[in-house]
Amino acid sequence: MKTVKLPGNDKPLSQIVMGTMIIGLKNYEQSAKLLDDAMQVGINSFDIAYVYGGGDSERAVGRWMEERKNREQVYIITKGAHPDGRSKVNPADITADLTESLNRLRTDYIDAYLLHRDDPEKDVGPIMDILQSHLEAGRIRAFGGSNWTHERIAEANMYASAKKQTQMTVSSPNYGLCEQVEDPWGPGCVTISGEIGKAGRAFYQGTGMPVFAYSSLGRGMLSGKTTRENYREVLDGAALKAYAHEVNFARLERAGQLALEKGFSIPQIALAYLLAQPLNVFPIVGAASEKELAETAAVVDISLTAGECARLENG
Repeated sequence: MKTVKLPGNDKPLSQIVMGTMIIGLKNYEQSAKLLDDAMQVGINSFDIAYVYGGGDSERAVGRWMEERKNREQVYIITKGAHPDGRSKVNPADITADLTESLNRLRTDYIDAYLLHRDDPEKDVGPIMDILQSHLEAGRIRAFGGSNWTHERIAEANMYASAKKQTQMTVSSPNYGLCEQVEDPWGPGCVTISGEIGKAGRAFYQGTGMPVFAYSSLGRGMLSGKTTRENYREVLDGAALKAYAHEVNFARLERAGQLALEKGFSIPQIALAYLLAQPLNVFPIVGAASEKELAETAAVVDISLTAGECARLENG
């Protein structure tokens, strides 16, 4: 597994990031084994959030790290300030969410802390100031936005630059072969996929900012289990709303054809497509078994040509 180091942290992280929405305390033994399996295949970076499982995803990962005594080998990405009937993108709520996440994770620092959503009505100044204070206190080692537009990130970084503060250095929009046609969870979901994401991709290519790409397989659309016939039974409501559209069914079929030709699986082709793009991208993948983790880890050794990528996009 290829590993890299990101700004603000000497700890290497794997190019593939494991999503943890299915990790929890109710299924802790199964969750712990899945986390062990991820480490075994070289995946040491985990994407979590304050809201996942009502907090149990963070609690389960924290318990696992404490039991395994492996905190320094694990790269934790967690997110806070998700709206809860009101905007939480303000210094008090950011601090409260971060403090609770640290407690749940049984750690004194987060490797990369992301604001789960943005509130464009809020001035970036107080937001960047509070993140800077937590960075200086050692509670976080890098920070950025999830579902922040590239324009807002640029605005935030201009503010930080003017004050000689640390800038946002990571971001987590949707990105993948699937186009996010509609917002999966309501307004405020940001994608850099497809034609509408062209300007965003240009920004990330130009800056080299790491992109933690969520729903990199279209929430199961490109899992290899979905077809035109069974998609309503296989996909959840968010995936049906955002990804179950003709543009993606066509791409699913082309991915299937290329997978047969090259001897790989559909998700491997979809992830190889993502890694072939000229961005500093880290796909987040919700692998649910040892077999899926092994298949996912092998993607870093699969190369697609520009022509194959264009074929996947347009036929």
